[in-house]
Amino acid sequence: MIDVSMQYLGMKLNGPIVVAATPLSESIDNIRHMEDAGAAAVVLTSLFEEQLELESRTLDEDLSRGTDSFAESLDFLPDLHDYRVTHDGYLEHLRQAREAAGIPIVASLNGATPGGWVRFAREMEQAGAHAIELNTFALATDRSQTSAQMELRLLELVENVCKAVKIPVAVKLTQSFTSLPNLCARLEEVGARGMVFFNRFYQPDFDIEALEVRPTLHFSTPSELLPRLHWTAILYGHLNCDIAITGGVHSAEDVLKSIMAGGSVTQVASALHIHGIEHIARVLADLRYWLEKHEYTSLGEIRGCLSRRSVPDTSPYDRGNYIKTLSSYSLRQTVAAF
Repeated sequence: MIDVSMQYLGMKLNGPIVVAATPLSESIDNIRHMEDAGAAAVVLTSLFEEQLELESRTLDEDLSRGTDSFAESLDFLPDLHDYRVTHDGYLEHLRQAREAAGIPIVASLNGATPGGWVRFAREMEQAGAHAIELNTFALATDRSQTSAQMELRLLELVENVCKAVKIPVAVKLTQSFTSLPNLCARLEEVGARGMVFFNRFYQPDFDIEALEVRPTLHFSTPSELLPRLHWTAILYGHLNCDIAITGGVHSAEDVLKSIMAGGSVTQVASALHIHGIEHIARVLADLRYWLEKHEYTSLGEIRGCLSRRSVPDTSPYDRGNYIKTLSSYSLRQTVAAF
């Protein structure tokens, strides 16, 4: 039997496929289905600090409004069950998922202030999370804010969370930082046990008829995997923490590439929405077939084999690849013209 187990955040997982944060995991039955299909762990949807602030303000406002009226005014209180995710609801779902599944359950937190991140991280730990994924979405829209300031704020947030909990913490990053190797090394220094490459930006679109800016959401495609492979291959061997690759993982080939680059695990979401949760089992079957065909006994044997430090020619990861790629393309175009 081919051993496809991997180590991630200090946990031995039964495979390389982790379910990324997706609405699919809001159902306990789905989480059981994910485990049965072969998922090694499940990352729950993110708990947003802004949601909790809105929930608290709404409740405070309605309570205040009720004091100026009769006792019956308590009927005006908002039904918090109508919110998609509430504070207590999230923690209860986390507890239920932990009880229902035999695989690790990772809580996801998207916060903005040190106080908010620390408070909610502690509650997630108490509710039974095996680990916490900090989902960062830092976007500079103020011209006075420097990249150094943004990085320092992120480091402060991560350090505060890591000091507040005993369970491992992973940081889900965007690829927009100027020096990703430096930032990852510093995040590791303040306590992060893993990096997740990369958070996907959901860019707004323009409606030119209604003159409106509208949010959009598109499933990932395998082409999005390339920058994730690139940075994982560069950083493998230069960090002590684990790397998870998310965004563009749809097939066994994508998983194999991710592990060869140096990833510890891959995270899937879009592929499950497109093909169904049972797609995990198909990917694992294809993965085992490839490993057996190439006479490997374990998935760990190929980890990092195509990383920057493992290949004899590092130019594909450096500026040389940029020049070579553009030159060869121009040459093909010229030959085709004749």
